[in-house]
Amino acid sequence: MPIPEDVTGDEIDKDVRQELQSLPKTLAEDVAKNLVMVARLIDEDPEGAYGYSKVALRLASRVAAVREAAGFAAYANQKYSEALAEFRAARRMSGSAELWPVMADCERGLGRPEKALDMAGAPEVHKLDKAGQVEMRLVAAGARRDMGQLDAAIVTLQSPELASNSVQPWTARLRYAYADALLAAERRAEAREWFAKAVEADRDGSTDASDRLAELDGVEFVDALDDEAADTADTADVPAQDEPEPEDRDKGKDIHEGTANAAEDGNEDED
Repeated sequence: MPIPEDVTGDEIDKDVRQELQSLPKTLAEDVAKNLVMVARLIDEDPEGAYGYSKVALRLASRVAAVREAAGFAAYANQKYSEALAEFRAARRMSGSAELWPVMADCERGLGRPEKALDMAGAPEVHKLDKAGQVEMRLVAAGARRDMGQLDAAIVTLQSPELASNSVQPWTARLRYAYADALLAAERRAEAREWFAKAVEADRDGSTDASDRLAELDGVEFVDALDDEAADTADTADVPAQDEPEPEDRDKGKDIHEGTANAAEDGNEDED
């Protein structure tokens, strides 16, 4: 797959670069460039990221960072079985437990929430940092919801991290999940409170908490372009009140055709 000229491979994390030092220099550079493309595309073009991950995997399947990147690319494309296999391989190679939560979420994706809950109670969780433990809590709550245990999901999310007023990278997602669970339990007032708290913590727009809050408040967003197109179409349908003189009739024809064309352009915008 083609690599843009602005990608050098130097953009990758220094720890990944160190892993690639075990490869011949030219090969390491090629792998690094493909990993950069995975990271660049994974949110906006998951399929494209998946393609680059396959190239990196073909070039260096014995590098843990490559297996991890392949796992995340598969995960982004909802290829949960493949993602789980890659995460397991990366974990064996690195010995790290940090992939444990996303591995558990793959089990959820495969329709095995009970397995995800088992993993939430495993010793590996104690090896996770704070962010990893919060992520594991989110996965466990999701598994509870998968099993129809809504009250248990709410209790699972109740934690010191949720109660804390300090804003951490995980705060918005944790508050959002709690608000969503409360809303599913028809605890609307509490859900609104926590969606508002999620908005306060969501500094980079990682959730749609603001939209959910507006929806609860009955706020509707109207597309100004749609309104303008509708107004133009209405104008095109207004009949002439007076019969114009021959010269004026031609002018009127030009005006009407111009308005109708504008209406058609507006309708194309709506499509």
